[in-house]
Amino acid sequence: MESKSKTNDLRGKKVIVLGGSSGLGLAAAIAAGNEGANITIVSSNQSRIDKALGELPDGSRGFAVDLSQEKNIKSFFEQAGHFDHLVYTAGENITMSMVDDTDIESGKDFFTIRFWGAFAAIKYGKTYINEGGSITLMSGNFGQRPSAGYSLGSTICGAMDAFTRAMAVELAPIRVNNIAAGVIRTNLWNNLSEEDRNGFYKHLESTLLLKRVGEAEDIAQAFVYLMKQPYATGQSLVTDGGAVLV
Repeated sequence: MESKSKTNDLRGKKVIVLGGSSGLGLAAAIAAGNEGANITIVSSNQSRIDKALGELPDGSRGFAVDLSQEKNIKSFFEQAGHFDHLVYTAGENITMSMVDDTDIESGKDFFTIRFWGAFAAIKYGKTYINEGGSITLMSGNFGQRPSAGYSLGSTICGAMDAFTRAMAVELAPIRVNNIAAGVIRTNLWNNLSEEDRNGFYKHLESTLLLKRVGEAEDIAQAFVYLMKQPYATGQSLVTDGGAVLV
């Protein structure tokens, strides 16, 4: 009898990556494509989609969808049809501010795509997931090791961790997990000046256990692992170079 480990590879599987035109989402799409998966990427920016498709295997598809609108997410899944794995990495640049300096109305917007977009993607996508399929969301280690000025980031990470566990129970046997990533060198940090960003990275290189800032490919490998791992659900896979330990 063929073992689960042999049947759970990604060859020929349909993988949908929401937020897949850049950064961690694109890296995850490339990694899954390299494993033989059929890739569909979704983001709001058509020009980035077109560019990203040039880095993906022939036959990959891309769709421009405003993920801040529930109706758009619903329509996308209705026309996408059945698939095997859903990856959700969509989100805007990281925002850092102390509580006293945080505009609450703007802070609410931070959750629109990162949390409610993921919520809607599961609400409307789960019906189309094939047997043995999975959902992998994006969280972060700020939920476990917050720093001053990271109130919004820490809160959304904690919310995603809890949401992941709740969905793993509610949607079983569909596997639902997330990646609790550390600081990764992507465009999500472009809101910082180049000087501040480089100084931030240099500080991390001197303090992290692995002595380097994470790269998008590191997180992509974690996404592929969770898509292929048949016996993990409800987990937040911390992938942060040991940041939570120091």
